[in-house]
Amino acid sequence: MCGRKTLTKDAQAIIEELLVDEWDQKDEYSPSYNIAPTQNSPILVYNNKRKIEHMRWGLIPSWTKDKSIGAKMINARGETLLEKPSFKNLVNGKRCIVITDGYFEWYHSGTSKIPYYFRDPTNNILPMAGLWDEWKSSNGKSIKTYTVITTSPRPEYAHIHNRMPVILHHSVIDVWVNTSEYSSTAALEYVLPYREELEVYPVSTFVNSPKNNTVECISPF
Repeated sequence: MCGRKTLTKDAQAIIEELLVDEWDQKDEYSPSYNIAPTQNSPILVYNNKRKIEHMRWGLIPSWTKDKSIGAKMINARGETLLEKPSFKNLVNGKRCIVITDGYFEWYHSGTSKIPYYFRDPTNNILPMAGLWDEWKSSNGKSIKTYTVITTSPRPEYAHIHNRMPVILHHSVIDVWVNTSEYSSTAALEYVLPYREELEVYPVSTFVNSPKNNTVECISPF
């Protein structure tokens, strides 16, 4: 699973790297070394242009009455997207890019859990494939939420964890987010283990607490 991630770049760097056309809530953004489920973070969607919206991590399906389900739906298995009621109706029209520049996984060693940080060696954004939905409460309050799609890991990372997020190459971002032009069939062809090299190293258990949000979270340990 992918249960913690980072976005440490400033807003202008994100806009330039992802060729963003619109970001209404840019003033609300601040870099983070420790993004946890139920927190808000920038998500790239497409509506005739590339647009960033802030959404909560943990999918709340529009049809559910229990919004607490979101805390359990931070990931979606790529292999079964079209089988699960919570995801299959989103693949056609509500695909998104979860904007990150790194993520954490925990390696189990006996009774210990050692956190590892995964990042691009050249510090580029790692665009993760995601799905989003909009849930409305009985009083009309609207919440937009998302989930990160996962797949099997590259063999060299399998000893750390048996899953990894679906990371897309920048050249296919439009195939994933532009749902009006690209079908779900075309998009799902890219739900694969990441083909590029990642920089992977252990970090301190300092990252275990979502309250900790400094560069120490990603410092080699």
